[in-house]
This record gives sequence, C-alpha cells and structure tokens, in this order.
Amino acid sequence: MKTGVLLINLGTPDSPSVSDVRKYLFQFLNDPRVIDIPWLARTLLVNLIIVPFRAPKSAKIYKELWTEKGSPLLIYGNELKEKVQIELGSEYTVELAMRYQKPSIESVLNKMRKENYKKIVIVPLYPQYASSSTGSTLELVFKTIANWYVIPELKVVSQFFDNEGYINAFVERGKQYYPQEYEHVIFSFHGLPVRQVDKVYEDRKPCSDHNCENEITDDNYYCYKASSFATAKAIAKKLNIPKEKYTVSFQSRLDEKWLEPFSDKVVEQKAKEGIKKLLVFSPAFVADCLETTIEIGHEYSDIFKSNGGEKLQLVESLNAHPVWVKTVAGMVKS
Repeated sequence: MKTGVLLINLGTPDSPSVSDVRKYLFQFLNDPRVIDIPWLARTLLVNLIIVPFRAPKSAKIYKELWTEKGSPLLIYGNELKEKVQIELGSEYTVELAMRYQKPSIESVLNKMRKENYKKIVIVPLYPQYASSSTGSTLELVFKTIANWYVIPELKVVSQFFDNEGYINAFVERGKQYYPQEYEHVIFSFHGLPVRQVDKVYEDRKPCSDHNCENEITDDNYYCYKASSFATAKAIAKKLNIPKEKYTVSFQSRLDEKWLEPFSDKVVEQKAKEGIKKLLVFSPAFVADCLETTIEIGHEYSDIFKSNGGEKLQLVESLNAHPVWVKTVAGMVKS
C-alpha cells in the first residue's frame, strides 16, 4: 500500500494583478495565527487599512517577481515535488499544496483521501517552527482530516532547522560564492512579533530570558529565534565563517516590536562601517520568493550601495537543489 506525501508551502497569488494579490492578502492576513490580536481589531485593521492600501503596492512588486511560467514559489514547489517523487519511487505519491490560495490544502487532501493511503506524511516547508507558518498550516491540515471517516496513520515534520541535509544544502549553495571573499555575511530570517516567540514558553518568562542566541534547550527548541540562531551557527561552522564575520538578523517587519536586529538596518550599518562586499543567506525560505529575490536581492542591494557598499550578493534558496531533494525524501522515509 502506498504512502501519501504532502509538501506544503505558504502560498502565492494566482497572478500579480491587484485583485489576485488582494485576495491572497485577505486570506493570509485574516489568519488569527498570523495577526494574533482580537477578532474585531484584526478584522478592522486588515480589511479596512492593510489590504486596501497594501494590495496595489504589493501587486507592483509581484510583477517584478513574476516569470513567464508564473510565480517562482509555485514553480519551484512543483519542481521539488516532481524530483522528490522520483527519489522516493513508486511506493509513494507526492503532492504539493499551499496554505493560502492554490492548490489549497483542502482540495489536495480531499484528493488524497480518495486514494486510501496506509500512511500520510505531512511536510510543511518551514525550517524553523512558528505559529504563524507551521502552526497555522498544521491546524488546517488537522481540521480537514478530522472530518474524514477513516483517518490513516499520520506523520508530521514540524520543523527541520537541525536536519543535517538541510544545513548541507545551504552550505552547497553558499560555497559557489566563496564566502571567504566577502567582508561580512548576513543570515536574514523572516521576522516575527516578539509577543509570538514569547508565547512559546510555558514558564511565562520572555524569550529574552532564555539565551536563545547561544544554545538550543528543551525549553527553547520550538522558539523561532533560537532555531534561527542555531541554523546560522550550523551553516557558518561548515563554511568556516568566524562568529565575528556574520550577523543574524530579521526582515519584513511590520512595526518596531518585531525580532531584532532588523536586516535592512544591519545592511545599512555595514555599508556605513566601510564594508564593500556583503553575502546574504535567507535560510527561513527553502524556495525563492518575494522576500528573497526582491526584498534582499533588489531592495537591500539598493540600500547597501546607497550607503557606500559595492556588492550585495544573495545566496539563492534551496529550490530543487539535489541535496535538498534527497533531504526531503530522507525526512519522509525516516
């Protein structure tokens, strides 16, 4: 009997049109795990302020990102799905879904339900656990499967920041740019509100009291900040990048109460310090998207150069790199 495999990423608009971007933002930002404030406040904030003003601006940026084949996130997702299928062989059937928009988790799981799999393996493609990404994705998966009459054996990969194959895949990506030739390296992770990482701790102490920059423990294993620092440390160690030559930072903030330091400010600061060549990894993303290609590759590059820097090089995401394909297949089998 076959095993079903469901790879899940965050999502993408159907097109870069304002209407499709608006639809995507509406679904994404109304998720109570993404903006975790009371329902009424979130509804008013998202639907009357954020989406109406942000959709036209975001649509312009998505047009820069879009290719002839469509959204890079979806293109790379399908390529990964196909290559993992080949790696796993005929005993498995691999599917791809998105938390927001298409192909939806509900539609793909409904298709999988009809196949009567003995086991289903769920792999959210977020290396570091966060309630707003992994938590939201798994919540919807469980809600959908809870309605099935027959629920098969389920396996869930909740995070994989400490998976050696994942680390090695980013190391291979980084090697092609010879990190030793750059004066400084930035590991930029997607930001989160500080209140969301504080909620991880049952002892009610804030994240700042748990030494997350320096160690992983039983208490902070699911802390996004701790796993981000651990990821950067592991990649840097394998690439022989000394601690004083790299910085861990967080991008895409909505306000000043998000995880610090902020990536754009670090980029600006390094340029003002006289750094001329900067290498940037974004290990929170396993597929290139708006936050990597545009935010880092274009916007941060402009910030760096306008403050005296000469070259900012983005290390591409894993996409369908051979080491990453084998790693995903390994996580499914293990």
